[in-house]
Amino acid sequence: MTGHGRHRARLTLAAAALLTGAFAVPGQAAQQPGHVADDERVLVFSKTAGFRHDSIPDGIAALQQLGAEHGFTVDATEDATAFTGENLDRYDAVVFLSTTGDVLDQGQQEAFEKYIGEGGGYVGVHAAADTEYDWEWYGGLAGAYFSSHPAVQPATMEIEDRGHPATAHLDESWERTDEWYDYRSNPREHAHVLATLDEDSYTGGTMGEDHPFAWCQEYSGGRAFYTGAGHTKESYADPAFRQHLLGGLQYATGAVQADCRPESGYTPLYDGNGLDGWKQAGPGSFEESEDGTLTSSGGMGLLWYAQREFSSYSLKLDWRMASEDGDDNSGVFVGFPGSDDPWSAVDNGYEIQIDATDTDEKTTGSVYGFQSADLAARDAALNPPGEWNTYELRVEGERLRIYLNGTLVNDYTNTDPARSLTDGHVGLQNHGDGDEVAFRDVRIRQLD
Repeated sequence: MTGHGRHRARLTLAAAALLTGAFAVPGQAAQQPGHVADDERVLVFSKTAGFRHDSIPDGIAALQQLGAEHGFTVDATEDATAFTGENLDRYDAVVFLSTTGDVLDQGQQEAFEKYIGEGGGYVGVHAAADTEYDWEWYGGLAGAYFSSHPAVQPATMEIEDRGHPATAHLDESWERTDEWYDYRSNPREHAHVLATLDEDSYTGGTMGEDHPFAWCQEYSGGRAFYTGAGHTKESYADPAFRQHLLGGLQYATGAVQADCRPESGYTPLYDGNGLDGWKQAGPGSFEESEDGTLTSSGGMGLLWYAQREFSSYSLKLDWRMASEDGDDNSGVFVGFPGSDDPWSAVDNGYEIQIDATDTDEKTTGSVYGFQSADLAARDAALNPPGEWNTYELRVEGERLRIYLNGTLVNDYTNTDPARSLTDGHVGLQNHGDGDEVAFRDVRIRQLD
């Protein structure tokens, strides 16, 4: 193994070791939520060949402070000769901090392409989209090129994905003052949009109802995160924005896993605005919080979507275990008939398990009691207790595929004549006292 691939392997092994330690020795996990691994190194690049933002020094200082607080090293440069294969191999992510214009020559561009291709990470901040217009590969990495902007003013961002580490700390709307970019294209078809601008909340926007402003994607072998925020000096003193940057770095370095596949066409089943269409079967309950989170309490019961059955669909939701050792029992049920008895779902449907401490066929990512997950893939994809994870449960006929944070961890086909995945309800389990699991942003897309 050569080049930046070593960093990628190190991150995977570190994640696996963290999970093993967290589940085997409660309370002694090596990494806490919001923490980037101690041996990681980030390069901040802020060369400008066009407009220069006076907030760049504040941005560098903020990233260096985040590094000091969370245990990773930050180097800053405006020297493009840093873009060599040997030097880039030292870094787990490269931040383009409000770069403008043509900042890299052809050899440097080739070195950066190779770095990303070997698993490197990219974080683009604000004017990183106003860079390298003649380098098509970079435009794909950033996600979109800058087009124009109105005056600095307050506006509202709507948070589309609250499972990603860059946005998990935010409410459904984020109000702040910044310079609001319009882009030459919409990245939604090839990137996973995390936040969009509400153009009714400010004046001068030109992209209409769908105005992405922060997104992530897997690109050319690496990981990329971009945020259009960060024009003002004040941004870098804002705790919410600093956490936004930190989460982007976590994703780009691989310290935290996230589903960054493009997503569109989903209908919310639960988005924090009440439980219309849902019913509680059996004891216990789910508690709703102001931030749109459902948390299990007592049981064993089942909160199920009673309004209709589904066939051939993709169900997505975010979930989080509360206990430090990962021993919070819960699951997501699919393919069961409607009933006020929660055991009907157990006996007639399938549970996709969340508890990470059980036996192989009953652990996170398993089809409970029927088929274990690919444990190596699961371990690499699973975020530790206290952090959000995203499931996609993809049902087509009798086939059920389970994606954890965008990684396929189980592919199961039903052959039991007493059960069928072709039609059925979906539900969330509340397992019992002491099993505290939170859910939010439950959404579904019909595949036919």
